Amino acid sequence: MEDQKIMPVVFSGHGSPMIALAHNAITEGMDRIGRAVEKQFGKPKAILMVSAHWYTHGTFVQSAPEPRQVYDMYGFPKELYQVRYPAKGDRELTGKVQELLGSAVAVNDDWGIDHGAWTVLVHMFPKADIPVVQLSVDGDISHEEEFQLGRKLADLRKQGYLILGSGNVVHNLREVEWDNKGGSAATLRFNDYITEAVLQGDTDKVIGFGSHPDAAYAVPTPDHYLPLLVCLGAAGSDRAQVVNKVCNLGSMAMTGYAWGMEK
Repeated sequence: MEDQKIMPVVFSGHGSPMIALAHNAITEGMDRIGRAVEKQFGKPKAILMVSAHWYTHGTFVQSAPEPRQVYDMYGFPKELYQVRYPAKGDRELTGKVQELLGSAVAVNDDWGIDHGAWTVLVHMFPKADIPVVQLSVDGDISHEEEFQLGRKLADLRKQGYLILGSGNVVHNLREVEWDNKGGSAATLRFNDYITEAVLQGDTDKVIGFGSHPDAAYAVPTPDHYLPLLVCLGAAGSDRAQVVNKVCNLGSMAMTGYAWGMEK
């Protein structure tokens, strides 16, 4: 009998919500990694989604059978609010997260599938035929604890679940340069530093990102960076590959990583 394959871990940049409507090199990269997951491992039983936009005091997991789609952005064209991603929930996955995290997690269905999730999922898994359960990003625990939380969730991979994080290595809305199609010097330096650390498996550098000279610029608030730490923990010793090493708008990095996959 063929050994059961262990699901990979994926972290994706999401940037502007308008990425949901785009068809470019970045969305092609998202599509490519989604197809590669299904080709190499088969369709995941469900996706545990860690989105920067569910940033909470405490750690929460969803249990709704049909989580609502959250349009948590303002001032965009009406076409964006017409994008539908009707993912189902998965109570079994919710229960497994509770088993693995114990009293550190509580069920909360006040939120839903936010734009940090569906703008990525609409390209990676456009059929919306894989259940999705969101896990919040806990703003009250340390960076090391975020990483260890991912470690505790790693067993889900052996059970056929995909762990998918969505955020940004560099995300600074105050420094956005609307006419810049690339990244600023600080963005490029920090993005290269973190990417090299991820590829080398140097978890201390990724967790301790604050020691980098450009950290205050690249990560002015931790919400978009922390999903990377959860993914890094869940990946264990698996090697990473880079997905979409692209910087744009001056202060955004769309860089993503996939662990445990063939190139």
